[in-house]
Amino acid sequence: MDAIDLHILRELQSDGRLSNQELAQRVGLSPSPCLRRVRQLEQDGVIQGYRAMVDPAAVGRGFEVLVSIEVRRDRESVEAFEQALQDIPDVIEAYRLFGSPGCLLRIAVADLAAYERLWIERLTTLGGVTEVNSQIIMKRVKEPRGLPV
Repeated sequence: MDAIDLHILRELQSDGRLSNQELAQRVGLSPSPCLRRVRQLEQDGVIQGYRAMVDPAAVGRGFEVLVSIEVRRDRESVEAFEQALQDIPDVIEAYRLFGSPGCLLRIAVADLAAYERLWIERLTTLGGVTEVNSQIIMKRVKEPRGLPV
């Protein structure tokens, strides 16, 4: 990957809806070589997709919670837990961690009552879960804006 590829990545992370013409102009290429580079970055898996950034409150999910979860440390429990998370759309990010806690989730729901229902009906009933701790997000201080490239 060279400096032009990195410039392409920076521009697309900033605005994934750029036309090829505009992108080419910003990175100092003509449209045809720019498109070839973007397609190669996609084919190589460097660019993994394009998404719209949606305002959580606008879609009824303005209440976010970071949840640390301890799961029994055996393969079967961990695999079953991770598989079960795939079926919970309120869990918008999930990470297995070294050390304690064993798992960190980011959850987006409508309000505290919705989170309480999720906590009682889903999170605490998942197999292998031994502890659930919740931290309610007061304010997002820095929005995700892509990787520094």
